[in-house]
Amino acid sequence: MAKTNLAAWNRLNHQIVSCERCPRLRTYCQSVAIEKRAAYREWDYWGLPVPNFGDPAARVLIVGLAPAAHGGNRTGRVFTGDRSGDWLYRALHKAGFANQPTSVSADDGLRLHDCAITNPCHCAPPANKPTREEIANCSEWFEQTFRLLPVQVIIALGQTAWQAVVDHAFTADWLKPVGPRPKFGHGKEVPLDDHRRCLIGCFHPSPRNTFTGRLTEPMFDAVFASAKGKIKPDIK
Repeated sequence: MAKTNLAAWNRLNHQIVSCERCPRLRTYCQSVAIEKRAAYREWDYWGLPVPNFGDPAARVLIVGLAPAAHGGNRTGRVFTGDRSGDWLYRALHKAGFANQPTSVSADDGLRLHDCAITNPCHCAPPANKPTREEIANCSEWFEQTFRLLPVQVIIALGQTAWQAVVDHAFTADWLKPVGPRPKFGHGKEVPLDDHRRCLIGCFHPSPRNTFTGRLTEPMFDAVFASAKGKIKPDIK
């Protein structure tokens, strides 16, 4: 791991945590941190924007939506402390991207290899629905994440993540503004940047999708197996 990558990664995460661009989200996150959920009343909630997590040299980037009010907003780590995270880190461990299958707190020893996780929105939003303006306010951190990492494979968890990645792909000239805009679908793959990169769509591992069977464990695992198989020698 190059020291310059680690320094830049840490600097970006510090900027994310310090961000106060969205008053509605900052107020909501702080109020949740004060009120808490009964099951977590002994916790000191994070209550700040939740930074990126993972390997600063990652070639696989997972894009979610936003931290959960009593998940990432509580623990300070994305997809940590909620059911969606239980699914995600179990799958990452199976695919060899994580050193353990569980993620309960920021100091539980979890490490990712060749994989990182980000969100288009770094603050927990009311009803888990950030506004377009709030996602736009976070776009600087999203763009910096892509510039920093040697990304080859992007896994978009859900429609909002997919749209954010497609928007970036047009900005970065990884997609040409001709023909129809790529539509989201589970398992759908879109080549980017003259086939040097690939976008893979995946249903979000939310309870709504996993409890109803819309997303099953084999379906989820297959996405990460596919992503691992697409990693090539580093792009020069």
